[in-house]
Order: sequence, then structure tokens, then C-alpha cells
Amino acid sequence: MFPVTATLLRNRLHHLRHHIRFNSTSAPPHFNLPLNHPTYLIWSANTSLGKTLVSTGIAASFLLQPPPSHSPNLLYLKPIQTGFPTDSDSRFLFSKLHSLSLLRRTPLSLSNSVLRSSLSVAQSLRRNPHRVSESGICDLNFSEEKKTVTACAAPELICKTLYAWEAAISPHLAAEREHATVKDSVLLKMLEQEMECGRSQTNVLCLVETAGGVASPGPSGTLQCDLYRPFRLPGILVGDGRLGGISGTIAAYESLKLRGYDVAAVVFEDHGLVNEVPLTSYLRNKVPVLVLPPVPKDPSDDLIEWFVESDGVFKALKEVMVSVYLERVERLNGMAKQAGEVFWWPFTQHKLVAEETVTVIDSRCGENFSVYKASDNNSITQQFDACASWWTQGPDPAFQAELAREMGYTAARFGHVMFPENVYEPALKCAELLLDGVGKGWASRVYFSDNGSTAIEIALKMAFRKFCVDHETLLGFSDAAEEKKHIVVKVLALRGSYHGDTLGAMEAQAPSPYTGFLQQPWYTGRGLFLDPPTVSLSNGAWNLSLPESFSQTASEESGRFTTRDEIFDKSRDTSALATVYSAYVSEQLQEYSGISQSAHVGALIIEPVIHGAGGMHMVDPLFQRVLVNECRNRKIPVIFDEVFTGFWRLGVETTADLLGCKPDIACFAKLMTGGMIPLAVTLATDAVFDSFSGDSKLKALLHGHSYSAHAMGCATAAKAIEWFKDPETNHNIVSQGGILRELWDEELVQQISCHAAVQRVVVLGTLFALELKVDASNSGYASLYAKSLLEMLREDGLYMRPLGNVVYLMCGPCTSPEICRRLLTKLHKRLGEFSRA
Repeated sequence: MFPVTATLLRNRLHHLRHHIRFNSTSAPPHFNLPLNHPTYLIWSANTSLGKTLVSTGIAASFLLQPPPSHSPNLLYLKPIQTGFPTDSDSRFLFSKLHSLSLLRRTPLSLSNSVLRSSLSVAQSLRRNPHRVSESGICDLNFSEEKKTVTACAAPELICKTLYAWEAAISPHLAAEREHATVKDSVLLKMLEQEMECGRSQTNVLCLVETAGGVASPGPSGTLQCDLYRPFRLPGILVGDGRLGGISGTIAAYESLKLRGYDVAAVVFEDHGLVNEVPLTSYLRNKVPVLVLPPVPKDPSDDLIEWFVESDGVFKALKEVMVSVYLERVERLNGMAKQAGEVFWWPFTQHKLVAEETVTVIDSRCGENFSVYKASDNNSITQQFDACASWWTQGPDPAFQAELAREMGYTAARFGHVMFPENVYEPALKCAELLLDGVGKGWASRVYFSDNGSTAIEIALKMAFRKFCVDHETLLGFSDAAEEKKHIVVKVLALRGSYHGDTLGAMEAQAPSPYTGFLQQPWYTGRGLFLDPPTVSLSNGAWNLSLPESFSQTASEESGRFTTRDEIFDKSRDTSALATVYSAYVSEQLQEYSGISQSAHVGALIIEPVIHGAGGMHMVDPLFQRVLVNECRNRKIPVIFDEVFTGFWRLGVETTADLLGCKPDIACFAKLMTGGMIPLAVTLATDAVFDSFSGDSKLKALLHGHSYSAHAMGCATAAKAIEWFKDPETNHNIVSQGGILRELWDEELVQQISCHAAVQRVVVLGTLFALELKVDASNSGYASLYAKSLLEMLREDGLYMRPLGNVVYLMCGPCTSPEICRRLLTKLHKRLGEFSRA
């Protein structure tokens, strides 16, 4: 045998990783699953534990209970079969149900078919396939039928194997050896189509039987517990009653629960070891544990007597399955009404929300919600989360599962531990990654908090202290003077920016719908608020728009940009417009300079490049760069609010790279943890940190949260940061420079920018936004103008929330350009219908 060297092992792992990611995760289709009848996944803790015996017993219990009630039907689907035709689970069930129906004298109509296979299977059956795909899969169209009809209304059993390979080995190996591969998306789409066959029927049960164990690979190499996750079908787990089976069964159960599956029951064969007792105890009686009689070991035994003996267990299992299904549907049907009675939704006028418009979300898989629609024949359909759940989301399904595992491990290891004067690995690793990433080259300290708004308030405290220390003579600030009267410290900020909901953070933003008297009677707006120049795409060209506060001379300097890259070109720093910007800022700051003034600008706070909640406006980066330079010259600390814009939201890890300048303090949250758990950080320079240094605790930063540096949040953030920036896991990363490739189709972007209904477009990184043309009375945050457009798009599978008459699409750093193109295509199509309405 050849020795396994470290290099060989590393290359093999790289090959497997590459194979799985590229073969399995092409743009997944959107699914529509009926819930008008029960559908269950049949799982197993390991191979050869009797999944097909359990499927057969369930089928017999459902179909062969005389007299048949309302002609029940059963659909059995085996998506993956290896060892075919010698081994065929669908044929086993087909033949056993035929024998049992004869024994019980119960009418039954049966069919069994194999739809697709490798060419090896077709050749072994001496069949000429109608079509062989490029991947080596052929249409087999093998079928057989039997009937034991003694009455007009006979139950029907439909057995189908979707894909078959000849080798009796793991599916990923069989697919590779027989040169017959199947992408996950193709297999899942076919499975959905077959499950749809029973959509019009209510008295039907659908069983989907997996292959091997819970974590056995599928044809692409994806573990089956991950492969079938987009459907999130409830499951029956076939456990192990043998010695050591308790451990294997619990491990399989935990693997399913960790991925968000519901397990309705555990069933296994009795091996005389009473495994059900510890399993029942572990599951705390929440999940039924059913025990089947010992299976005869004689190969000649046809098992008919065993099925008869097991009838009581399978009847009980059937009752559990029906009960769990009915409870689920009842719960889903009542959720919208109950939500309207108990929730107080944020940023929502409840009088404008009808019960039928409430989105009932059953689960999330990657970037898609699984949404329950009672109006659509009780179905689960998918909607792309096009607002990234308030700009937090980034994971694809594989990344979501990875983060869930990381969170589970960390919660089990640490729970929560208090942070001051302590250190633990997740917090330390997260801090190191932040300082080597978004804070590289300027930050030396990481302050942990829980959300973006509090991160901003921490940043303001830091900045004001630094300003006071740097201007001690100007303000009369000293160690002895802990309080100074008649001195007001304000912020310099931009109109249209938004820095959070808490009272202090709202004081750092200009008057807006969020700060009105009905929202915050205490609001005074403690800042110097400037109107910023903005840039947008309109009629195929990037245009600079200057506010009225700028002189006519400045207006003459404005104009068009041929490409978006020109907007960020640092050669603009020597332009005449830069001089105009500098003079304007200096003039505005003059009022707050000098020892005679009672009010001083103690901090600059900006959302770099994009104002999010203010309407998705792109601020001229040259103007923000000038602001930073002017404040630096006056020793005014600079805060970057990157809660929305950080971590590749705008195509780069930090927007400091887009602006071409660094802050003194910066705030991050949202996408930092991949949207899995709340966490925020405020990064600062050594100089800012040193301004809090002293002999008295009263000079320290007296701010904190019970859950500061929560271990699970820190571990999740560390995993997300590594995942997003690694080209091996995030295929959108351009290795040179670590930026995202262009995600939005340029031609479609241009077409939308020229649409008659569109005022302007902003596109950058993961963001695409447009403003609909409206008259002044129908614009702004309170506008309902976009409502009908959003309703159309939700029907197309796009979940969106507008900012008044501003509509935006937001993907994640890992989203493929193909998915983004589909989103734009749907939006462009609906814009045409919207404008004609």
C-alpha cells in the first residue's frame, strides 16, 4: 500500500470539497410542496437497519385496513437506489404489499417504476434508453403493475425509484464509477415534481425513503441530511436496537435536529437489549419510541408473518404520523391570526396589515424562506429573502449548516460567561480576525456589544472622550473636572443617514420620519447636519447630484461618470470639485471652532458610501473623504457606521477600502455573524483607547452589556468572517484584492435604469436599489406607492420590504450571479406590468 502523506491527504480533501461544492450547489430551484396530505422522510441511523421494512409496514397499515375508507392512496418515493436491479427497495415494498393484500383479501392497485438510471443499469436490463444526458444519466422508464381488485374503489400504491445505479456501494461512489452524476438541484426538482403528483388528493400519504444513514452521502457527495434540507420534511427515524445502537440512534437524531428537521417518531427492531428505555428517557417522552418484533434471519422467510405480527406497532406509528401532520397544519393555519393579536411588529402600522398578508415562515434554508400559503392549497413555497432579513443575511444552505454546528458546539462548551477581565477562545479569535480584517492598519481594540445601535452609542462615548482629551485647553477638561458646564458637544453627520433606534443614537442623526415628535418627543438633534452630494444611475449613466446648499460654481463641476469605478477614483481628490467640497465643509465647521464657542463638533459620524434606511442613497465618496480629512485636520474623531455596509455588503470587507481613508472608530454588526445571532462590535485606535486610561475607574468606559462578547456570537462571527473571505468557500471572492466579483447583470441594470417608472438606481456589491418615480406628495418613507409591485414580486417568490417608494434587492456575499440575474429579470418584468396598471 502507498503511504498516505500529508500532501496527498490535503489534495484529496481539496478535491472532495471542490467536487461537492460545485456538483451540488448550483442555483437551487424554488420548491412548492403540498401540505394537503402528510409527507414523511424515512431516515435511518445507519445502513441495513430496516428502513424499507418500516416503509412497507406503514404502507400496509395505511392501505390494508378493511374496509378501505375513501380509497386511500400511498406514494412511495426512493430518490436514490444503488445495487440495482439486484437490490430495489421500491420493488420490495411493491411485492410485499401485493402479498399482504392477497392475504388480507383487500383490494389494491399497485405500480412500481424506475425513472432514471446509469447506463450500466440500462445495459444490465438490456434496455435501450430513450435519452442519455451529458452527465451519463438515462431515462430508463422501467415499470410494472399488479392489481388485486375486488371492488370498484381500490386503494392505490405507487412506488417510484427516481435514480438507480448498478454498484452496491455509496451513491457518490456509484455515480462516479458509472460516470452518471446528478446535481443536487436536479434531484430535488425531480423529487418535488413527483411529490406534486398527489397535490390534488387529500386522502394520501407520501413516503420518501433515504439511502443508507442520516449522514450518508448522496450522488454528489452532499450528506443526505443536507441534501433534503430545502424541503424540511418531517421524518421517521429508524433507530438501531443492537448493542451500541443507543449511541448511533441519538447521534442520528441530533444530526437531524441540528439541521432543523422535525422527527415524529423513532422506531427500531427489538434485539432484546431494551434500547427503548434510555432512548425514551433521552428524548424526554417528546418523541414516541416504538419497538418492532425481531426480524427473522432466515433468508428464505418472506416476512409476511412478521408484518402481520408487527401490525399493532405500525398502526400506532400511523396514528402518530397523522396526528403530527394535523397538528402542524392546524398550527400553520392559525399563526397569522394569532400573530396579529399578540405581536407588536417593528416599523409596522398594524392598521394597514390584513391577516391574509402576514407571511407565515415555516423555516429558512440559505437565502430562501419556506412560506406557508393556506390560499394555495395548503402548500409550502419558497421566497427569496430579497431584503436579507434587514440586511443581516449572507449564508447559502451549506454555510447555514456550518454556522449551526459552530453555534451548537460553542453553546454546549461555554453557554454564556461574563466578559470583563476574562478571556475565552471565541472572543479572542473573533477580535483577532476583526483587527486583521476590517480594522487592519488602524484599529487595535475591539469593544463587544449586542446590536448596531448600541455599538453606535459606544462609539459616540469613545469619540467624545477622545475629543475632550485632545482639546483639554479649549474645553477646560482635566482629570479633576469630571463635569463641565456650558459646554455642548455635537456630532457632524449627514442628512439622510440613520444610526439606530436607541435615544442616544437618534440624537446623532438629522430630523427624519424616525425622529418626529410622535416617535421621540425628547429628540433635539445634537448635531451639525449637512446635505450630502449623491450619485445614482439614471438612463444608463451615473450622475452626480448636488444639494441646493452648494453654489452654482459647484454645480458646474458636477456631471456624469462613464463607469461606477470613476466615482471612487482617488484622482478626483485633486479636482476643482474637491476644493469646493473642502471650502463648504470648512465654512460649516467655522461656527463650532474657537475657545469662545459654547458648542463644539466632537465627532464625525457617517455611513460610508450608502445611506441605508435613509433611502439607499449613494453619497459621493469624494465628499465623505473630504469630510474625513477636514475633521482630521481639526482633531475631530471620525466614526464609520458600517453596521449595514460592512463585511462585503458593498463588495469589499470594509467600506474604508472604497473611500480610501481610515476612521478612528468603526461599528459593525448585521452580516458579521452571517445573520445567525445578534452581535456588534466597536473598533478603535490605540489613541482612542488611551483617552480612557487613568488611575480611577471613573475614567474607564462605563458601558457594558450582560451578554457582552457572547461566546456563541463570537464563534459564529469568526466562522462567518473566515467563510466570506475564503475563495474556497465563497466563490464570489476575487482572490486578488479579496473583493466580490460583479453580482448584478450589467445589461439588466442598464435596462432597469432606463425604465419609465424608475427615477434612479443604485447598484454596488450585494445591493441593487431603485426609486420609483412619484410626485412629491407620494414619496418618502410613508409612501405606499410600491405596495402593488411588491405583491406581484412576492407571487414570483421574492420577499421584499420597501423604504417608501424605494425598492431594493439584497443578496449575500455568496449568492451566485445567476441567482441575481433571475431576481433582476423578475423585477424588470414586473416593472412593466406595474407601470401599465
